[in-house]
Amino acid sequence: MADDAFDVRPGDGALLLTCEHASARLPEGWRWPERDARLHGTHWTFDLGAAELTHELSTSLRSAAVLSTFTRLLADPNRAADDPSLFRTHAEGLPVELNARLDEDDVRRRLDRYWSRYHDAVDREAAKTAAPVLLSMHTFTPVYEGTPRAMEIGVLFDREDALAALLAEALAAEGFVVAMNEPYSGKEGLIYAAERHASAHGKHALELEVRQDLAVTPEARARVVAALRRFAARL
Repeated sequence: MADDAFDVRPGDGALLLTCEHASARLPEGWRWPERDARLHGTHWTFDLGAAELTHELSTSLRSAAVLSTFTRLLADPNRAADDPSLFRTHAEGLPVELNARLDEDDVRRRLDRYWSRYHDAVDREAAKTAAPVLLSMHTFTPVYEGTPRAMEIGVLFDREDALAALLAEALAAEGFVVAMNEPYSGKEGLIYAAERHASAHGKHALELEVRQDLAVTPEARARVVAALRRFAARL
């Protein structure tokens, strides 16, 4: 099922997949300011390779998946409604003009038409599926503020230490360099979407972060899919 705010892929596998930063699309009703042209198609607007990986996992594991269909710069689905970074105001030290002069009406329109409808879709799928694990799919940049990131995949979690270790083991068996709660930490509240919906529906919350130079290649994605198949078989 496709919507202006989300795309749902049906499935009955052991995982419920979500992808909060699947799209770089700016919906009709908004236009990119000229000064934001530098951001088009970059990781500031979406997670490169995340949508493709989510689709491939959904197909291979027969897992339901919910993907956003709007850019994270419109309203970030992986942030709470009261999070100061819900509407990013700066990127690489320069203002994000799209979000420079938000008024109450624009904020409400973005939340009602996109952010809330995406989360409503995840809630509906979580209520329907018996899948015990909600896995949020993301990707991260190979270099951050000039420093290369050595890890290839990060497993993010808050309360699910044992389950996260099982997932990390499956990924390491495919030859990946895996880090726990890197490059971001679920124990610092940075897996908002996974935690929100898993907690509401009695499921286990994990987030996967795949380095973008790998996520954009079919070969690396196939290895991730193989690892997730191994992980899902043990649930």
